[in-house]
Amino acid sequence: MSNINLIIEERPRNIGNFMVGRLLPFQSKRMVGPFIFIDHMGPAALKAEENLDIAPHPHIGLSTLTYLFEGNIMHKDSLGTEMEIKPGQVNWMTAGKGITHSERAPEYLRHTEKNLHGLQIWVALPKELEQMEPSFFHADTEELPVWEQDSVSYKLIAGSFMGKQSPVPVYSPLYFLELKSTSRQTVKIGKNLYGEAGLYILEGSIENEGTTFEPKELLVAKDSQLCEFVMNENTTIYFFGGDALPEQRFIYWNFVSSDHALIEQAKKDWQEQKFPQVPGETEFIPLPPENIHLKPQ
Repeated sequence: MSNINLIIEERPRNIGNFMVGRLLPFQSKRMVGPFIFIDHMGPAALKAEENLDIAPHPHIGLSTLTYLFEGNIMHKDSLGTEMEIKPGQVNWMTAGKGITHSERAPEYLRHTEKNLHGLQIWVALPKELEQMEPSFFHADTEELPVWEQDSVSYKLIAGSFMGKQSPVPVYSPLYFLELKSTSRQTVKIGKNLYGEAGLYILEGSIENEGTTFEPKELLVAKDSQLCEFVMNENTTIYFFGGDALPEQRFIYWNFVSSDHALIEQAKKDWQEQKFPQVPGETEFIPLPPENIHLKPQ
């Protein structure tokens, strides 16, 4: 009997001047553990005159995790942070009671051909921390735990797993983990997982109970403790999940909260430009119409 509870296909979404593949939220699965939003960006080959330009926009009630496979993004936020993220590094921004940030191509790359490929992830904060002070954390590639087991390479991007801990300051029990295999290998990972578990296939394929699964598919386990599968050669996958939060989370645009009132206040504050501003930025993305919010599909 298969341990796969749900298979979610990437769905194309336009986030301004850039197309992404939406994985979460999904109609029948809003969250996996505390993970509430996942977009697969690219891979995209951008011409010299094409650039990622996401103007200042707000967040509440969540942490964002940016992880790139290719390309570079300049992050600027209302805390005064200016941090370029490169492949293999982690940008972790905690919005708490409110933060504003922009994401753009770095100035030195704006007139050259470039590639962009990565994951944009939101992690909901525990209810008691939804109104915490905002913060930003950057981890270089060499700071992340890496190891090899049974000819599979592991990297712990965020959270805790197998007694190892990523330096990224998460606020609830979770894991975000990269597995790479150059040869066909059986992976028995279940005893080390906890809470809910999702598996995203970036490249290659995996086999489970006689079925082959390929890229752009997100598999959600019935029981994380039973996760066992075959990784085929030249395969890269990402495991994410953890303990589910006890309360329901609501999403409107870039706002996440267990309390509708906090979202309504954030909408009002953004319309009235009461959120803190990003130093040196004058543009901003307006609040979308009432009938446009992040509906799971």
